[in-house]
Amino acid sequence: MTEPPAVASAAPSLSSEFAELASGERIATAAAALEHNGIRSLLAATGADARSLVSSLLPDGAEVYNNTSQTLEATGIADDIERSGRYQPLRLRLYRMDREMQRREMRALGASPDYVVGSVHALTEDGSLLIASASGSQLGPLASGAGQVIFVIGAQKIVSDVATGMRRIYEYCYPLEDARARRAYGVPSGVNNILIVNKVMTPSRVTAIIVKERLGF
Repeated sequence: MTEPPAVASAAPSLSSEFAELASGERIATAAAALEHNGIRSLLAATGADARSLVSSLLPDGAEVYNNTSQTLEATGIADDIERSGRYQPLRLRLYRMDREMQRREMRALGASPDYVVGSVHALTEDGSLLIASASGSQLGPLASGAGQVIFVIGAQKIVSDVATGMRRIYEYCYPLEDARARRAYGVPSGVNNILIVNKVMTPSRVTAIIVKERLGF
């Protein structure tokens, strides 16, 4: 995820406002706004239900890239994509390639997968999606490169507007992701790139599954 200097990397003190589940009314408002903006909206009661929905949306044998996501890990979706044998898991294929000898091929594969599955850091009530990234590598496919995009979104990520979504990224998601990156990789994270999807011009290219549970950051 540039690193905001006011945010410490040690155990962060986080605002509870960004961890609270949205009400049924706010979920319905966001879902309707997504549809208005060209994004197919589906509702799931639990992470398990979302997992089943993703499975129904991905055809057998499909080339699928799963973005790094605490939501996908928690629901088992990442495991399904990488280990079920149903799909061609592009992330694992890229891991096995030689970064020096196959750099151009890796860049091309990562830029235009058939399917990308991931999550977002904020969903506004008027149907905008906000995704932050340290490297930015996954943002191009989400914006236009991937054939189909599926987002799985915990209902605690619903915010009133883009400005509040930006606050959620910097004040809530970034400290959590920075702590995770330092534990997992020994390096800090950073809000170096932010994608805001306000409207999708290709009908049905993007599907957002809103889950009535707290999932991910």
